[in-house]
Amino acid sequence: MPAEPQRKPSHKEHKAAAPRSVSCMVITCSDTRTPETDASGALIMSSLKGRGHQVVSYHLVKDDPSVIRKLIKQGAKDRHVQAIIVNGGTGISRRDSTFEAIDGLLEKRLDGFGEIFRYLSYQDIGSAAIMSRATAGLYKGTIIISIPGSEKAALLAMDKLILDELGHMAREMTK
Repeated sequence: MPAEPQRKPSHKEHKAAAPRSVSCMVITCSDTRTPETDASGALIMSSLKGRGHQVVSYHLVKDDPSVIRKLIKQGAKDRHVQAIIVNGGTGISRRDSTFEAIDGLLEKRLDGFGEIFRYLSYQDIGSAAIMSRATAGLYKGTIIISIPGSEKAALLAMDKLILDELGHMAREMTK
């Protein structure tokens, strides 16, 4: 009698087997914020900790591609960093350069992240959502997520996308 084909686990089973805690680096890219006024960075860190994740480092830097790339490369080399969440610099102004800094590093892109983020943003802010260049992917075995710097955008990204999938992404990237 032939062996029965093995059933593949569902996405719910994958998520159930995912780590409950992911160690993260948080980077805020801003030419104007200080650690005291970085509401988005604080929200991201609070959201992560509230869901049992660890924030192993936090950086506030100018929106300078070379500085951003250097921090991401350092984070990817650190065995304690599984994910890097970057906020700020994803728009289209002359100073917004986070997307270019990150996009050039990504080895695998998660195009759906930016697409769904813009869709959810569109429901809230309308057509202005087209100017967001939120993105995500993998670099050297590290999850990289880049979101806009507004507190409202950070809350949307954390609540609707990142917190629900962070452990699942960490599990999948190590398979």
